[in-house]
Formats: sequence, structure tokens, C-alpha cells
Amino acid sequence: MSTANPTTRAEQVDLELQTLRECNASLHAAAGDPAAARSWRVLNPGGRHSIAAGIDAQLEVEIEGHVGYYCAGMNQHAAVRVRGNCGVGVAENIMSGSVVVEGNASQSAAATGRGGLVVVRGDAAARCAISLKGADVVVRGSIGHMGAFMAQRGRLVVCGDAGDALGDSLYEARLYVRGSVAGLGADCVEKELRDEHVIELRALLERAGIVDVDATSFRRYGSERRLYAFDVDDAIASASTPR
Repeated sequence: MSTANPTTRAEQVDLELQTLRECNASLHAAAGDPAAARSWRVLNPGGRHSIAAGIDAQLEVEIEGHVGYYCAGMNQHAAVRVRGNCGVGVAENIMSGSVVVEGNASQSAAATGRGGLVVVRGDAAARCAISLKGADVVVRGSIGHMGAFMAQRGRLVVCGDAGDALGDSLYEARLYVRGSVAGLGADCVEKELRDEHVIELRALLERAGIVDVDATSFRRYGSERRLYAFDVDDAIASASTPR
């Protein structure tokens, strides 16, 4: 059962009265219906998995409580906000739009994210932003071990501390950590924080709604580029060699 507010056009879904499948089907249907509500509230999520997964529309979805695995996975265009904690894989493979977690996130937050913005206002557990492919991830608290493992593109900002093996097997993603780092992974090194990076950080923190953190207090990490299987100089040399 869902109820619409005729003034605000907000649609309300209560997962104690409606199944998760029906909830997600309604969100997906709104993508193809210009007359459908653009604003949604999901009540009593009760830790259910895959809430608001696969949305492909400019919707605003407020989830009032804790969620389970893979909330808002594969998000495109939508602005999803979780007013609680979330389980494994929140915003996995996000393409665009935004996902904000007001509480803490379990493992693999924003894994394989290709675009958009993911914000965790609490802490994020292990493997945050693994295999990142272009999304921006901002964590107000700390993250666990193996953060940004094999991250290819995009940016990870951690206002707190980072666990061991940060940036292991990193490619071209940029990592910014304000607190301590327990240890760096293979091929991840600290790099100079230049003026352009401070400007970039300020913009990211502003987008994430974090205005009380000094962008100049971060340290930057990136790939030393010693594990690359492909080297452009080798490719050029090979192309010019007679076969």
C-alpha cells in the first residue's frame, strides 16, 4: 500500500504493508511515467536487502531506517538517502546520481562505482570503494582495510582514518585521507598535495555537505605505477621495431 500527497507529490511506501518487490517495481515504473511522483519515502525498511536497487530516473528516495545488502545498487540519476546504517555493498556499481548514508556502512561500499557521488556520514568497513571506476566516495568517519583495492578511476575521500593495505594495486584513482593510515597496499604511495588538489577536495567536501573539515589537512595517495602491465613507452618502442 502506498499513499501520495497531492500537494508535494511525495509517494510513501511502508514495507510492513507492501513487499520489497512491489516497492522496487513502483520505483522502476516511475522512471517511465512522467506523471509519477518524483519524491518517495520508504518506511520500515527493517534491514531488507536491495531496497531501491536499479533505479534509472531522477527520483528522490528517502529510506527511513536501517537497510541490508546492496541498497541503491546500480543507481542512475536518483538521489537516495538512507537515514540509518546499511549492510554490504551499498551503492554498488553506481552510475550517476547520489547515495547518502546517514549512519555507518558495512563492507564494499560503492564497489565498482562508475559515476555519481556516494557519501557515508559515519564509518565504512573493509573494502570501501574497491575497483572504483569513476565515482566519488566521501566518508565522514573512518574506513577499514583494503580501501580502494584495484581502484581504477574516481576519488575516495576519508575524513577519518584508513585501515591497512590502502590502495592496494591502485591504478589512477585519487585517494585523500585526513587521519592516519595503518598501511599502504602494493604500489600505493603518498604524493604531494598541491593547490589543485586542495581545490578539488573543497569542492568534493562541499558536494558531500561537509563544511567543517579543512581541505588542506588531508594527505594524498596514488599509484606509483610499478605494477602496470601496460606501459605506453614500451608500446611505442614495440610499434617502431621492425617485425
